[in-house]
Amino acid sequence: MTSDQPSHTPRDTHYANLRRAHRDRKRELKPNAPEPLLLYGLHTVAAALQNPDRIRHRLLITRNARARLELDDAEIDCPIEQVEPKDLDRLLGGEAVHQGACLETEPLEPLRLDALGDATLLLVLDQVTDPHNVGAILRSATAFAADGLITTSRHSPRESGVLAKAASGALEHVRQIEVRNLAETLERLSKLGFRTIGLDSEGESDFEQAIEGEKIAVVLGAEGKGLRQKTRATCDVLARLEMPGAIHSLNVSNAAAVALYAIRRRLPGGG
Repeated sequence: MTSDQPSHTPRDTHYANLRRAHRDRKRELKPNAPEPLLLYGLHTVAAALQNPDRIRHRLLITRNARARLELDDAEIDCPIEQVEPKDLDRLLGGEAVHQGACLETEPLEPLRLDALGDATLLLVLDQVTDPHNVGAILRSATAFAADGLITTSRHSPRESGVLAKAASGALEHVRQIEVRNLAETLERLSKLGFRTIGLDSEGESDFEQAIEGEKIAVVLGAEGKGLRQKTRATCDVLARLEMPGAIHSLNVSNAAAVALYAIRRRLPGGG
């Protein structure tokens, strides 16, 4: 792919046959499986290469990016194709900040609520649809060691290159739970010992004062409309972040970061 009309070597043909056979086997096992997606950016690709749960098809990488990632070919479980930056520009579009690296992979399988195990800190998103915001929330969740992110099967962004790039590798580190009914899920979390705190600028409690117990689930709504009425009614408490300035609300990803910081300061073992 170093020119517009590349020549194909026997090695290229061999790898192409391997990829085709792999995809054919997957279609036989999962005929309705989602199409492979393209992850890009150095941090995103490096993290995805290290995730044992990832099914990888091929790595497209420039000479410079390969040197920066210090790749050991023996540890990469998919074909590696060295390309030029312009090849990735054509593949991903001119607006994608790919940094010379792109990984073709399968989306991660969403987990069920039963996969939470001994989790003590969760984030719950009520129809937050912007992939940039969800990616940024995943990054904060990783930084503050949250145990999982719960989203709904509808009105939530699918895994994508944009979301993964915004997460800067965090997509591989946070367990992602997908549920159908958020209100029922919140009720179940309460029965599991979680205090569910809905973040709301008009909440009756100060957020830090609302942090009680050893298991917390913070519920965040979409920008603009915030938490839905049913969600508000189901949370154990609605709480606000105290802001003395002229603006009394934050971007949802910023609010998530502030809330996680406050919780980590209060939970056992926190700062």
